[in-house]
Amino acid sequence: MRHRSHSMEFKRQVVQEYLGGETLHGLAKRHDVSRQLIRVWIEKYEAGEFDDDAQAADLIQQYEARIAALERLVGKQALELEFLKGALQSAPRTRNGTTSVITGPLASPSPRGAD
Repeated sequence: MRHRSHSMEFKRQVVQEYLGGETLHGLAKRHDVSRQLIRVWIEKYEAGEFDDDAQAADLIQQYEARIAALERLVGKQALELEFLKGALQSAPRTRNGTTSVITGPLASPSPRGAD
């Protein structure tokens, strides 16, 4: 089973629904989370851990996760570029004619009067 991460706003919403009279069973079934997890959220809410500072910390955590994912992507692309540069340098070069990385070697001119 995959570990899911829920936003602070979602947790607050579920706790507010519970405090509004919803049952743990109904909330767990509707939101597809365990009753035990909802109990933990209720305890944290009552302890004041779901205030604005906690929401700001949650937002920072989301940003940090996004930054880490982007850094991994940049690292992967840097490796790909280095690989392609190495492949380009070790590729055999044609002695005559100009070669372009994008288009490849130029077409050889046809002999005049070949018709």
